[in-house]
Amino acid sequence: MSRNYPVTGLLGGSFNPAHQAHRRISLFAASALSLDEVWWLVSPGNPLKPKAGMASLAARFRSAQAMARRAPIKVTAIERQLGTRYTVDTLRAIKARYPRRRFVWLMGADNLAQFHLWKDWRQIAREMPIAVIARPGYDDAALASPAMAWLRRYRLSAAGLQNRGEWSAPALIELRFDPDPRSATAIRRADPDWASHFTGPPPRDGVTHSIVRDPAIHGLARGSGA
Repeated sequence: MSRNYPVTGLLGGSFNPAHQAHRRISLFAASALSLDEVWWLVSPGNPLKPKAGMASLAARFRSAQAMARRAPIKVTAIERQLGTRYTVDTLRAIKARYPRRRFVWLMGADNLAQFHLWKDWRQIAREMPIAVIARPGYDDAALASPAMAWLRRYRLSAAGLQNRGEWSAPALIELRFDPDPRSATAIRRADPDWASHFTGPPPRDGVTHSIVRDPAIHGLARGSGA
């Protein structure tokens, strides 16, 4: 790949809340793929996840900011500005807005297992390389998924991604490391009022530098993840 452009990993999710596993897989992927930084795309509203139990965007965003502190990770709710609802549209819009960057989509094995349910998932794979990170309990489902059946022909090693002469997709990079069992679900069960720890004035977006406001208040119910 050309090193004339910075290479950014994109990790999308609800971050309800953000936790150490998010940080750990981001730093691992950054090291394995020689990424310059990782952007956490905090979704205003994931179409594949129930709204019940979903904290406000501001609380989820602040939890991500706290977890990303002192790391090469930027927290963003850029989908609010882009006006995109689905991941395929978000990725196209980000590429158009930042043409002098190269991007890698970071995905847990749990998401690969249901990737074929996402809107235009093959087109997502054509937009940028995908790095899949092992997650406990999901490897078998991911390997047996319809998406993997299509993607396995595009397998590429981490070294192969870094050394290829040109930046192109589809490309599937499988990253394996000691998996982290922590999950947002377990955190919510242990502390149902976790969002109350992340109150305060509206946070500022780490990529766009705009103020992040709760879409439930301002009628911007959008988000990616499908």
